[in-house]
Amino acid sequence: MPIVTITVTKPKSGEFKTQILAAVHAALCTAGVDPRDRFHRVLELDADDFRFDASFPDVKTMRTSDFVLVEIQLGTGRSVKVKKDILAHLTHSLSQTGFDPENLMVVFQDIAWENWSPAGGRVPHG
Repeated sequence: MPIVTITVTKPKSGEFKTQILAAVHAALCTAGVDPRDRFHRVLELDADDFRFDASFPDVKTMRTSDFVLVEIQLGTGRSVKVKKDILAHLTHSLSQTGFDPENLMVVFQDIAWENWSPAGGRVPHG
């Protein structure tokens, strides 16, 4: 049950946000996530509230105002290979739309299964 948060600088079109979210969701689905398991949010911040370095640590092209920070919370147990596969699918999909993958940072956060309650206060894996 991934929880996805993307953070972008204002203003971004609905099309831009949908493109990013669709690519993230498709990448997750290729890793075995149920297509109905979609819990995504977008944080669109003023430039004063979303600061990032244009070149750190080793980007090939400078980051622009289209920089996207993607945070993906996953249940513990996904391998490094699965995460690399998600990243490969995501960057490939976005590059096909003209988005520069150097403008993308992805952070995976593993959450222990007993810390999830998807509905009704139930902990299905506890």
